[in-house]
This record gives sequence, structure tokens and C-alpha cells, in this order.
Amino acid sequence: MNDPASKFTPMDQLKGLIEQLSAYINLYHGGSVELISFDGKVLKVHLGGACEGCPLSPSTIHGWVEGTVRQFFPEIESVEDI
Repeated sequence: MNDPASKFTPMDQLKGLIEQLSAYINLYHGGSVELISFDGKVLKVHLGGACEGCPLSPSTIHGWVEGTVRQFFPEIESVEDI
């Protein structure tokens, strides 16, 4: 039996996960998260909408976005907001 996820590259899977996180953030907080780049170790994202400039954005990035992403991609060493 073929694994449906095998049709997607790891980058496709990472983009999909970021899109799901962004949809959640948009729905509940009026913000967004966008994947900017990934070099294999460091994921760079941009917080937008209500999250942009919010004093809690470091907690959103490191506590929530990074925590969720690393559950699925443990090879990611850090997530940075640019």
C-alpha cells in the first residue's frame, strides 16, 4: 500500500504545515504566518496581520510555531521571524 504522503516532498509537507498554522492563527487571532525560506536547519517565517509587531509574537514563533513544526520536522534547529 502506498503512503499518500510519499507523493509530497518534505518541502511540500513543510509548506502545507505552515499553511495550516497560518489558517489557525488567522481564524483565532487575525494574524498569519508565511514560510520565507528553509535551508535544512533554519526555518525563516514572517508573521503578518495582527501578529505583526505584537509583543507576544516571540512566544507565537518559538512556543507555538516552532514547537509544532519540530514535532513533524525534528531536524529543524530553529525558527526565526524575519
